[in-house]
Amino acid sequence: MSSSTLRFDPTGKVACLYTEAIDLRSLGTLEIKRLADVRFQDNSQQWEVAMADTGEVVHRDPSREACLAWEREALG
Repeated sequence: MSSSTLRFDPTGKVACLYTEAIDLRSLGTLEIKRLADVRFQDNSQQWEVAMADTGEVVHRDPSREACLAWEREALG
């Protein structure tokens, strides 16, 4: 799914990787839930992508931009 693709489920809920490519506020009230968090780890001196619900680290890189790109590709 590209960053500007919206998926609608049968109840009318929308799932997407949020970017500002589409102004989602025009659809109504937003309820945003993170699938993953990108955070810096002092000990390893790397950025990590961790799943928001479990905390499982699914990707690491010294570059935050690389982690954000991985997140968009893998989870988008």
